[in-house]
Amino acid sequence: MTSSTETKEILAVDVRMGEDMFYVLLNDGREIGVPYSWFWRLERATSAQREDWELIGMGSGIHWPGPDEDISVKGILAGKRSAEKPPAEATRT
Repeated sequence: MTSSTETKEILAVDVRMGEDMFYVLLNDGREIGVPYSWFWRLERATSAQREDWELIGMGSGIHWPGPDEDISVKGILAGKRSAEKPPAEATRT
């Protein structure tokens, strides 16, 4: 007996912002919560900058223009945090 399985690409269909994390609604019905602390640009962004997002690649990723952050759905599903280190904070004298 043979069976065929259709592989459906998992894509983002919506994003909403919470207090400490953002939530990505996927085309398979799941909603994934991701802490801002995983992405230093989002963690440092203002609420207005976080709310200004757009889906890219037909839902394969999310872009935030203000903090200039791009995150892929594939990376979110794999639990990948930003590998990029934040710039050093300016020291006050």
